[in-house]
Amino acid sequence: MTTQRTTTPTLDLLARPSGGFAMVAMDQRESLRQMFTAALGERVGDDRLTSFKLAVAREVGPYASGFLIDQDYGFGQVAAGRMVPGGLIVAVDSLRQEPDGPVEDTAIDERVDLTAARQAGAVAAKLLLIWRDDERRARRLEIAAEFVRRCADAGLLSVLEGVAKPAAGATTFDGPAAIREAARELAGLRPSLYKAQVPLGGAVPEERLAEECARLDETIPVPWVVLSQGVERDDFPAAVRAACRAGASGMLAGRAVWSDVVGSEDVAAELRSRSVPRLQGLAAIVDEHARPWTAR
Repeated sequence: MTTQRTTTPTLDLLARPSGGFAMVAMDQRESLRQMFTAALGERVGDDRLTSFKLAVAREVGPYASGFLIDQDYGFGQVAAGRMVPGGLIVAVDSLRQEPDGPVEDTAIDERVDLTAARQAGAVAAKLLLIWRDDERRARRLEIAAEFVRRCADAGLLSVLEGVAKPAAGATTFDGPAAIREAARELAGLRPSLYKAQVPLGGAVPEERLAEECARLDETIPVPWVVLSQGVERDDFPAAVRAACRAGASGMLAGRAVWSDVVGSEDVAAELRSRSVPRLQGLAAIVDEHARPWTAR
């Protein structure tokens, strides 16, 4: 990755006119393959993953203020085809993940050339970090700081995502407290945008969730959005509303938008009939309730 410094763009490139974010994540890799296995009863090849991602870009991307995709399964095609009018985000996380298991750890994928990605049309890069209170905690913080620096050097916005998980062997785990601690450390590095988990998986009354999100908001010094992993699809709109009421600027979500289309016979038609209206509904929530990123 280059260290030549260029001018960093602003979050307007990822935002709606309201100043909030209604962005789609399509950077899932082995987890998407797992979704196909669950839907079809068999593992699918890389071509099927790429085909699905490109269909989401074509059908849903035009309604998203930002679109996140990975280098291995579609970034180049989406960029070259100018498939999404919103800001294009390239994933730069290398995922340590068993074929049928969750992501256990991450690092910066050194194969991703940030300057080349910017020249291809990306306006931002995103890094997922699994946050644990263990012996690698300080090292993960160093990785996050390096990511933010590299993005600035390459003239890209930095989207830093922290996912809190228990340390190996832990017998207790306070999820909301860990999410706040991860946000305090990682968002404290001043990425352009912080991507946070929804506390309590969104599975509580909205007022209770808004209270938890307000506590989270107090720890984050930069604009932030929520992700949908771990939240039931039908619960996600209320979770976005609660988070935005508490200070979030919107969402960057994948599963809550398109997961029930995985394995469909007519993917494009199902994306148009299910996923597009769903994203439009989430965007309306963002426009009404989100804190504009400029107000942070």
